[in-house]
Amino acid sequence: MTTVSSISAFHVDAASLNVSQLLELTGGELKPLVDRKNQLLSPSRQDDLVFTGAAPPLEAVRGDITMIDQAKNSAAAQASDATVLLTPVALTAENLQGKGPAWQIVVEDPHAAFTAVIWHFRPPMDSDVPGAGVHSTAQIHPSAQISSAASIGAAVTIGPGCKIHAGVSIAAGCTVGANCTLFPNVTMYSYCRIGDRVVIHAGSVIGAHGFGYRQEGGRHVPTSQLGYVEIENDVEIGASVTIDRGTYGATLIGEGTKIDNQVMIAHNCRIGRHNLLCSQVGIAGSCSTGDYVILAGQVGLKDHVHLADGAIVAAQSGVMEDLSAGVYLGSPATSQREQMQIIAVQRRLPELRREVKRLNRQVEELTAQLQPGSSSASANESVKATRDGDASSQSCKAA
Repeated sequence: MTTVSSISAFHVDAASLNVSQLLELTGGELKPLVDRKNQLLSPSRQDDLVFTGAAPPLEAVRGDITMIDQAKNSAAAQASDATVLLTPVALTAENLQGKGPAWQIVVEDPHAAFTAVIWHFRPPMDSDVPGAGVHSTAQIHPSAQISSAASIGAAVTIGPGCKIHAGVSIAAGCTVGANCTLFPNVTMYSYCRIGDRVVIHAGSVIGAHGFGYRQEGGRHVPTSQLGYVEIENDVEIGASVTIDRGTYGATLIGEGTKIDNQVMIAHNCRIGRHNLLCSQVGIAGSCSTGDYVILAGQVGLKDHVHLADGAIVAAQSGVMEDLSAGVYLGSPATSQREQMQIIAVQRRLPELRREVKRLNRQVEELTAQLQPGSSSASANESVKATRDGDASSQSCKAA
């Protein structure tokens, strides 16, 4: 096991922030938001409270800093356990209905301010390209087996019983739990976290940048990709799987989930426990699934879709909206009952087409018969005239 010291060491556990430091970092203004008993953020005691992390609203815990970028997104802050909210406009307690963070910091550009906060707690990695070997600041359990052809970055932690094969690259700040196996050429980008008994097969990439861009001056400019990937215990990931890091927080893979080869999971997704994701499934950004969800081969999910516990989606289906428990198929995916009805009608389409053509011919024939000047129309007129004449004769006789 080779020790590499050419990469600049850094500290993953960044110092906490007090209110004064946070205001200096963000350039914002502190305002009260929710009345709470025993507040620690009274003007005379602002620095009594320290902040220990930063996360999106639904991931934040007490002591964290969170952010919304528009007032209309205040509903997300209502459910947050964060202590302080970064916001572009001053909100009122009524905006949050008395819930959420107790205080707000009003900033001109919440994304820029939140980026500065994230960088404080998770500093950018050294830009130097690491070589094979183990960085001098990495903490490797003596029972772990590390290939000499693997690259282990600064401040990485690897637990007992792990097997790290040749060509594996674990970037700075990553954590690998106990009894994990990473097969050849697995890549973990910085700050990603893996639980215990996780298996990742060859060629998979954990924590690449999400596919996020904004238009600026007619060009596509990358948006922030400052989050990480968190993989819980007993997850198995197949070969050539890609799981992108969150924008600011975690892309999460829940406990016991099994992922087949060549699956794509985009940034900010939160996959529940004990899911089964079959080969070539593609999940767009910010999707979430409940527990025991099954996605068969080549299923696709649009962004911001939620699948409830126990949802099952058949192969090659396209999910365009939230789904409750049940079986779904088709594109767009609908319930099994509805889709079976659609399939039954589709199978009758050739027969229905022939029937429509036959009816069209009959309509054309009848129309032709009724056209003025046609032989059929003349014959009809003759018959009508004869009938009128007979009726007239009968009238005269009767007279």
